[in-house]
Amino acid sequence: MKKFLVPGLLVTLVFFSGIAKAQSDQKLRGTVKIDGSSNVFLITEAVAEEFLHEAPRVRVTVGISGTGGGFKKFLAGETDISDASRPIKSKELSVAKEKGIEFIELPVAYDGLSVVVNAQNDFVDYLTVEELRKIWQPGSSVKLWSDVRPAWPAKPIRLYGPGTDSGTFDYFTKVINGKAQASRPDYTASADPNVLVQGVAGDKNSLGYLGHAYYKENKNKLKLVPVDAGTGPVAPSAITINDGSYKPLSRPIFIYVRTKSLSRVAVQKFVHFYIKNAGQLAKEVGFVPLSDTVYSFAQEMVTNKIAGSIFSKKEIEGKSMEDALRTVR
Repeated sequence: MKKFLVPGLLVTLVFFSGIAKAQSDQKLRGTVKIDGSSNVFLITEAVAEEFLHEAPRVRVTVGISGTGGGFKKFLAGETDISDASRPIKSKELSVAKEKGIEFIELPVAYDGLSVVVNAQNDFVDYLTVEELRKIWQPGSSVKLWSDVRPAWPAKPIRLYGPGTDSGTFDYFTKVINGKAQASRPDYTASADPNVLVQGVAGDKNSLGYLGHAYYKENKNKLKLVPVDAGTGPVAPSAITINDGSYKPLSRPIFIYVRTKSLSRVAVQKFVHFYIKNAGQLAKEVGFVPLSDTVYSFAQEMVTNKIAGSIFSKKEIEGKSMEDALRTVR
């Protein structure tokens, strides 16, 4: 599988293969336009590659503008699908309502934000949520590692993280600092997680955060930092992300599908194919699959065109994914 990122640009995935293709889709033509999260891109890219084995005449384009940037294009009518590493925000919902845009919100996998340091760091054993807040909160006075814990070296701490259009940035700042977008500004920001990997890997005094899939791809270059939310340090893994014990940095990730776009056969088939294969492909690129029940619910939502946002509602907080989706069945 080819892995590449071009922040803010469209990546056209047109792969021709000698693999036997489903005859029914050989003559299918059309376009599917996608943009958004650099994290969800990893799954969407994999799905697009596999779909084009079956429907080689369909042109699938995948952009990487960050979750916020992807929603801007989606709400401007430029894309059929928006990759999102957080639920749609209330202000984005308001724009959709104003413009009469209906969409279907589909969870596709779980992700756990990974806190990482340089591979040569031999003193950071774990960080508490309180320590992460102390480091990353607006107005933070932390400049040295010893400002976090006095026993740590009096060396400058250099920070790396996603840009402000990123859903990962929104989620991290919300659960760590108490409000989305609330963060100290003096850190190296990038929309491309590979830039963050390179920054942390090349800086002995670094600390950063990024999606778990990118850590897994680069675990030989980075050191993973367990997080203590009050019950002891827990590292992100397929098990701890899935069972919720890696908190508060576990989260579902989504695609948002324009209901109107489903009138086009190419989009409709691509979305059903996406859901059918999301579990296996999510695992292959480093995410945690959802349950078969959730993927079955998602297929029903597409078939029945059940529009609107479930996961932006406060009343579903604390509910399992299955129970949240049952509220709209």
